[in-house]
Amino acid sequence: MIKELNVTHDGYEEVSDRIEMLCKNSIELIQYARQIVAKQVNLVQLMTYYSIGRWIVEEQQNGESRAKYGKQVIQRLSEALTRQFGRGFSSDTLENARKFYLNYKDRISETVFRKFAVQKTETAFREFQDDEPFTLPWSHYLLLMRIKNEAERSFYEIEATKSAWSIRVLQRQYNSSLYERLALSRDKNEVMRLASEGLVITKANDIVKQPTVLEFLGLEERTSYSESDLETAIIDKLQKFLLELGKGYLFEARQKRFTFDEDNYYVDLVFYNRLLRCYVLIDLKIDKLTHQDLGQMQMYVNYYDRYQKLPEENPTIGILLCKEKNDALVEITLPENSNIFASEYDLYLPDKKMLQKKLKEWIEEETGEE
Repeated sequence: MIKELNVTHDGYEEVSDRIEMLCKNSIELIQYARQIVAKQVNLVQLMTYYSIGRWIVEEQQNGESRAKYGKQVIQRLSEALTRQFGRGFSSDTLENARKFYLNYKDRISETVFRKFAVQKTETAFREFQDDEPFTLPWSHYLLLMRIKNEAERSFYEIEATKSAWSIRVLQRQYNSSLYERLALSRDKNEVMRLASEGLVITKANDIVKQPTVLEFLGLEERTSYSESDLETAIIDKLQKFLLELGKGYLFEARQKRFTFDEDNYYVDLVFYNRLLRCYVLIDLKIDKLTHQDLGQMQMYVNYYDRYQKLPEENPTIGILLCKEKNDALVEITLPENSNIFASEYDLYLPDKKMLQKKLKEWIEEETGEE
């Protein structure tokens, strides 16, 4: 005979809360377990490609005579692995494994390699508890290996890891020349820091890019559009615009009105950056930047600093997104160490080779190298 569960109203609420907590803890546990499994599977896959890539390199370089049939090594290995395991081990895949080892051979010690590839023991993974050698999926490394500049490749790997970029986001950031655009906004020491630490945001200038790329808006330069059209397009694609702006941005308002001395003023876009702990005001200019535009932004920033920001928050930043800027005009108009920046925007992905050349010339000029 089944006894009826006789629970008072208060008791029912207690049981309900306990069941809800059980569900919550179970969901979190399963999500955590799946993350661990996915992480381990990814690491095993990468270690396998690394090891096979190393063996290919060693075989191809083992004597001058063997170097002559390097491609045959990969072809015969592909045929053998395909017979044994089916699809997934084409010549292209094995060539990528070879490149993977050549690009990242310093990541794995000889001890770890032997434990994994030769002894085939699980103790190899104990070496990675504090510092994993590979933090991204194979698809990401396939893209990264196409980047010849080591500093640039390191930057994208760090940023993709820290920001959990999907392969599509990584592809877009690379195509938009994010590294070059950030580097051209910094001094020599900060460029080196990009390669070793990624983008670290500690001051106002860290959030500025030259230029800002808005290709995702779908606007065409040859078609006339107004500042209102540009603003509307940004709001419609706000998620992608936030990605282009960078880390830590929260959107607050468009056409934010404030009244001063009985006159109304409107800031095109207002954001808050939680990393810098300050407001970021953005004004859109579809024409050449003028000193009046800079003066207006200075007034906006002053107003927010005096009447909006809290005492514990940092000074407001103003950014003018313009079609054409004049660095000399900006320098002569604004006071030194102002928190106001002008950034040109492009409606198409920039010419990557042109930016790379410009960055190379700038670094040579800074270091005095020829």
